[in-house]
Amino acid sequence: MPQKRHSLFMPLIFVGGLIFGFGLGFSHMARPEVVLHFLQFADFGLVFVMGGAAVVSGIAFAVTPRLSDRAPLTGKLYGRRLKSFDRNVLIGGGIFGVGWGLSGICPGAAYASLGVGNVTILWALAGMFVGAYLQGYWRSHRSDAERAAVGAD
Repeated sequence: MPQKRHSLFMPLIFVGGLIFGFGLGFSHMARPEVVLHFLQFADFGLVFVMGGAAVVSGIAFAVTPRLSDRAPLTGKLYGRRLKSFDRNVLIGGGIFGVGWGLSGICPGAAYASLGVGNVTILWALAGMFVGAYLQGYWRSHRSDAERAAVGAD
């Protein structure tokens, strides 16, 4: 039986997204040209933005489980979800990196980029949705084929 979420769960997710988007817009990381300058080693501002986020996240991940053994809004136990490094992780990371390099923007910043008036980013967002759909379609058909092969044995 799924646990009931706290009534503030979705509003806090929304507020967190707004803060994240505002931070990306304020730091100019929602502008593809800034990201492309970083990728071309011409502007290292993104290192400081990502470094600041890594420090805050690291502290939160280290301190929060010591304060409580359960997440405050969902009630779920804290735990690590380990994913093995395999071919799919390598290929997916490569595709993500190529897409980031070509568009100059990652998925989170693409939405923030819409908020600062970059309507042409809709092409990159459309590509992300198509890619995610195709990956899900491929994976589900591959799983069906694997189950059929196992069932035939």
